[in-house]
Amino acid sequence: MRLVFLGPPGIGKGTQAKILCQRITIPHLSTGDMLRDVISTKSDLGKEARTYMDRGRLVPDDVILGMVEERLQQPDTHGGYLFDGFPRTLPQADGLNELLSQINQNLDTVVALEGEDEILIERLSNRRTCGSCGAITNLLNSPSREEGKCDQCSGELIQRDDDQPNVIRERLKVYKRQTEPLIAYYAERDQLIRINGVGTIEEVTARILENLPKEE
Repeated sequence: MRLVFLGPPGIGKGTQAKILCQRITIPHLSTGDMLRDVISTKSDLGKEARTYMDRGRLVPDDVILGMVEERLQQPDTHGGYLFDGFPRTLPQADGLNELLSQINQNLDTVVALEGEDEILIERLSNRRTCGSCGAITNLLNSPSREEGKCDQCSGELIQRDDDQPNVIRERLKVYKRQTEPLIAYYAERDQLIRINGVGTIEEVTARILENLPKEE
């Protein structure tokens, strides 16, 4: 099965993607992981990607798509895969479609996880990160045993700048501007399923599994 996961910040997209990949035994493909991998190989593509990242610039679509093409040549993707957070824009979606057509593949399903902005803001603004070990906890559903201290290493729990409510609102605006048009794009192609992403991890996983097309 070949899947794409879409969803706004705070919806739990990465968590659900990893769970689903374990359930149906397909690789979890995120552009962040792919960028790290291709840079570590010191290939021409990796060197090009690094020049953009070192200057704090977005890696252009042609480099991202080249990286995706390389990843899809690896044997573990032949039985399917899940793209997490890619494509992000309509040009990337067009590029992915063109790439897949060249290798005689197409996407089976695009899963769009959805939730109201205020719920997502509440989730993310209650997230805390350990300044020592990087562990993440949430004051809403998994508060630490000792207030302000990490359960794993007793380091100080801090709120990252991008978990501040005003920053979260801006991130949601960017998502809507760039990524929500993809929902209409894939709906027109009859590839989209919309899933309520609010609930326990188990509840959301069950909704996704219930709505995925059954493989023949």
